[in-house]
Amino acid sequence: MRNFIKFMKNSKVKATIILIFLLILYTSICALNYAQAISSNISSNVFRLHVIANSNSDEDQNLKYLVRDSLLEYMNKISDNISSKEEAISLVYNNIDNFKEIALNTIRENGFDYDVNINIGNFYFPTKYYGDISFPAGMYDALKVEIGNADGRNWWCVMFPSLCFIDVTSGVVEEDSKQLLEDNLSDESYSIVSDTESDEFKFKFKILEFFNSNDLFAFKK
Repeated sequence: MRNFIKFMKNSKVKATIILIFLLILYTSICALNYAQAISSNISSNVFRLHVIANSNSDEDQNLKYLVRDSLLEYMNKISDNISSKEEAISLVYNNIDNFKEIALNTIRENGFDYDVNINIGNFYFPTKYYGDISFPAGMYDALKVEIGNADGRNWWCVMFPSLCFIDVTSGVVEEDSKQLLEDNLSDESYSIVSDTESDEFKFKFKILEFFNSNDLFAFKK
């Protein structure tokens, strides 16, 4: 113990420990600022869809997908000329009653009498993969659709740019959607969500996941 205390009193040792601490602190702050900037850029330029089933029964889960399909089909019909997140949100706001009516009609046509709660807000999304495009966990603006009691499993996707798969088995993102995503994101952000080969960008994606999963971003609620 005395040797340890003597060792710690050594001025060179103390200076080294202080330098190491400052280096770790500086690196952590830089990583946090980087991750926050990239996550903010991504979340600021995409608009997502979140559908929650009434329950986890097979019938309610199947109904969730039918509602999803109906909403996506309608969105695809009215969004041909959309080129930004702001335009997408404005379009959905202006047609929110139609989205609810379509969801309700789908529910009724399939023999259920559940109500639907639809609203646009800022919600937490876990990390999700859409073909070769990956989105880190974080807070995103989204159209949230709650069916009935909304006690069932979730379904998540990206409405703008359109990365929602009605045929989820294909798992292929159309090139037009990728181009629109690239046009709206910074070069660094797009590389992080689209580059599945580079170890550098895989590591950067892990940094985003780490800070989001540990609740270190102010915009995560």
